[in-house]
Amino acid sequence: MPLSLLDRSRTRAGEPDALALAATIERARRAEELGYHRFWVAEHHGVPGIASGSPAVLAAAVAARTARIRVGSGGMMLPNHAPLVVAEQFAVLESLHPGRIDLGLGRSLGFSAPVRQALGATDADPERFLADVDAVRAFLAGRGPITAMPRLPAPPPLFLLAGRHGLTLAARAGLPVAVGGAPPDLVETLAAYRRDVRAAGGEPYVIAGVTVMIAETEERARDLLLPEAWAMAASRATGAFPPLEDVDAVRDRPRTPKQRASVERFLAQAVYGTADQVAERLGRLARQGVDEVMATTSTYDRAEQARADAALAGLFTP
Repeated sequence: MPLSLLDRSRTRAGEPDALALAATIERARRAEELGYHRFWVAEHHGVPGIASGSPAVLAAAVAARTARIRVGSGGMMLPNHAPLVVAEQFAVLESLHPGRIDLGLGRSLGFSAPVRQALGATDADPERFLADVDAVRAFLAGRGPITAMPRLPAPPPLFLLAGRHGLTLAARAGLPVAVGGAPPDLVETLAAYRRDVRAAGGEPYVIAGVTVMIAETEERARDLLLPEAWAMAASRATGAFPPLEDVDAVRDRPRTPKQRASVERFLAQAVYGTADQVAERLGRLARQGVDEVMATTSTYDRAEQARADAALAGLFTP
């Protein structure tokens, strides 16, 4: 089963934001050496904990520092962009790095009302989104009302980012899908997607975005997920997604009942433990109809993150 990484350029407490971007590029270089299939970067605006606001620019930097790994967006949020601009950006990337670029498209709005207002994007209507997806496809294929430059012999592959309900939109568009998490009814949900995408004339392909962490013990792997889990819990209370903090700083921090519940929900949706435990759980995802796993994990300690990336890459090496 192909393994890939999504890196959101998470900032760390006490570090300059620029370091998060440099770390993303370095992580991509290691991912290529380890044999990962893809390396995607994200789009978030006005979020203190995430330095990546321009996936096309960051993907260009990643692709320039790597040679073989596929590089893409996870994703370009179409409510924030004109379809022509997205097509032009990724046509440039594909021209510079032919056969290595993926274009993941999503319809999420900004993290907060001020961000949405600053972007001028307040409408995530699914029908408008599908129309914009079709427009991007047309421009990339040279079928738009104007010519998107540079012209391509073949466009980069498109993927739709989807939650559980977004699979329906991906099926209607006849496109591969990158779905977050693993809902309880995954087998039935993916079976419906595969049936409907074929009916739309497409070829089904499912990437599961999963929080994955491998360590020497299950307890240590759980601890390494706590900085991200705590940041998620904090964002629900404050409306701001904070930089990652050291495990020791958050492990015993007092939490309200709501915050404890948020942390436990995050951990319940993650795949973590020893290498053998994680291999078994990811194998279960493959048996449920997932074609590829894209690990979305962040932790405060970058050395621990690098070790976890190496351990994950080694799980399915012959």
